[in-house]
Amino acid sequence: MTGRVTSLWRHPIKSHGREALDAVTLVEDQTLPWDRHWAVAHDQSTADGSEWVSCHNFTRGVKAPELAAVMARLDEETGAVTLSHPAKPDLVFDPDSDGDALIDWTADMLPANRARSARVVRAATQGMTDSDFPSITLCNMSSHRAVSQRVGRELSIHRWRGNIWMDGLAPWEEFDWIDRDLRIGDAILQVRERTTRCLHTHDNPETGKRDVDILAALDTWDHQDFSVKAVVRQGGRVAVGDRVERL
Repeated sequence: MTGRVTSLWRHPIKSHGREALDAVTLVEDQTLPWDRHWAVAHDQSTADGSEWVSCHNFTRGVKAPELAAVMARLDEETGAVTLSHPAKPDLVFDPDSDGDALIDWTADMLPANRARSARVVRAATQGMTDSDFPSITLCNMSSHRAVSQRVGRELSIHRWRGNIWMDGLAPWEEFDWIDRDLRIGDAILQVRERTTRCLHTHDNPETGKRDVDILAALDTWDHQDFSVKAVVRQGGRVAVGDRVERL
C-alpha cells in the first residue's frame, strides 16, 4: 500500500482548538510536538500535569460540544496561544501563566450540569492524548468519506481530531496495520491500536452543536472505531504531500 499525507494537525490545548501544520519533525517515543501539550483540569480532578492521566480528568468536547468549534494557533517561540471561536473575540494568552483567561473565555461554553474548568496544566512527560502511551493518531480519508456517505452528508475531518491525515488508501485499510510499521516522510511509526470513538464526534466543528449520530453510523460496520494510534519508532520530518508506505 502507498498513500500521501493530505494534512497535519496539532491540538496545543486538549479539546480547546486545532491548528494546521505544513510540516513537523517527529521524535522517537514522543507525541506529535506540542500536541495536547496543555490540558484543562476540571474541579473534580487532581491532575497537575506531572504524569499522564485519563481524559476523564479534563474539560472536553464530549461534555461541552461548543469547544469543538475552537481553533488554535501556537507561537512556539513565546508560548503564546491564540484561540478563536465563531461566537467570541479571539483570546491571546500564555497557558503557563494566564490559564484563568482561558477558563473565563470558555465559561459560558460549558453546560451548567458539568464540572467546571479549574486550571490549565502542562504535560511534563508526554502529551495528554487519550492513550497511556505517547500516541499519534493516523486517519484515512477514504474511511472518512465512507462515514460521510453512510450519514448522507459531507462531514468535517475535525470531528475525529486526528494528527496525520492520508489518502490513496482503501476504506478501513488502516485497521490492518496493527503491529505493523509505516514510513511516513522520513519517520517510521508503528501502529498500536484502533481508536474507539465517543459522543464528541457528534459535535459539528464549525458550529459547536451536536448534529449527526456518528456512533450509530459506525455501528453499521459493527464497531465504533475510527483511525489508529501509532508510536514513533524513528523520528524524522513529515510534510503534507509526503509518501506513506507500509514496511
